Amino acid sequence: MYKSKIKNQKLKNNTYTIAVIGSHSALDVCRGAKDEGFKTLVIVEEGRDKTYADYFKSRGPSTSSGPTGCVDEVLYVDKFKDVLSVKIQNELKKRNCIFIPHRSFEVYVADYDAIEKDFKIPIFGNKFLLRSEERTEKVNQYDILKKAGIKYPKIFKLPKDIDRLVIVKVPEKARSFERAFFIADSHNSYKHESETLIKEGKITKRDLESAVIEEFIVGAQVNFNFFYSQVNNRLEMIGTDTRRQTNLDGLIRLTSGIQQKAMLDRKVTVKFEEAGHVAVTILESLLEPAFEIGEKFVEAARIMFPPGVIGSFSLQSVITPGPPKKEIYVFDVSPRMPGSPGISATPYSNYLYGQQLSMGKRVAMEIKVAIIKNKLKEITT
Repeated sequence: MYKSKIKNQKLKNNTYTIAVIGSHSALDVCRGAKDEGFKTLVIVEEGRDKTYADYFKSRGPSTSSGPTGCVDEVLYVDKFKDVLSVKIQNELKKRNCIFIPHRSFEVYVADYDAIEKDFKIPIFGNKFLLRSEERTEKVNQYDILKKAGIKYPKIFKLPKDIDRLVIVKVPEKARSFERAFFIADSHNSYKHESETLIKEGKITKRDLESAVIEEFIVGAQVNFNFFYSQVNNRLEMIGTDTRRQTNLDGLIRLTSGIQQKAMLDRKVTVKFEEAGHVAVTILESLLEPAFEIGEKFVEAARIMFPPGVIGSFSLQSVITPGPPKKEIYVFDVSPRMPGSPGISATPYSNYLYGQQLSMGKRVAMEIKVAIIKNKLKEITT
């Protein structure tokens, strides 16, 4: 437990630096690392660096209200994928970096083979599990969920088989790292929506052929943000949140008639594009079922992607109504640092530790304890 002697134990002659790509959840990582006594480094691109090089830069000694800023150093690259270069890796090695992966790292590097084989900096977590997030991988998150016995939406291999409400997940033409989701409830509606999006230049026919057609489960969406501690050998729920999504959030605030007209006239194309997160809580009666799916996921991942889950992961879920009882379906898996700094606004880490924890702080706590106990190799790959 963090409230043991480890809590007040300092990292003697600490030479470790926590490093992260400047996007997604970098500030969450850096604040947590600073709180636990680490130096911090953010890898940035010119033109999108001010957040880290200026606005949240560490400045001077602590004030009465606490340390100012959380980013000690920025390291510039032409493109984020340059983090794989020998030059940048040598800079990270000089600073004795421990690297925290998040979704932007995966997206901008876009090469899991290189992450696994060529990136020689210790990564917190299991870097071999990262590729399971991609539904196009031969063994992916669906396979883990299936092996774990966790309920997830039905997947349709062929559009002609659509017999219920589905969400089609296809890359955008302009930004392949974003997905141009669309909703359909039959083969005909699938054809109409997809052909319209192709004509509008928003998706390509080629990308559509590899799109995922997934049952759209109606219910309350909740992200269960877990942390599996290799040091303590236990599963923890750090917090729960849900997403805010660009024009979808705007549309649901309109009356149904205006919604329908805007969409039929193609004045608005619904985008499930993430804009942020908000904290949510769940009924205590749902905590045990939530932990159950978390434990099942950890066990299945240990078998399929050894050494399994290390640290943070998120099961993005839908809670459906009864009778006979509410059920949890997982529609997306984040096998790394989740992108929600609002996690600390929920009470679950406080129930465990007597304080609200961000995921960044929980990661830094684990690294700190592992260093003190000489178990760093157990939590990095």
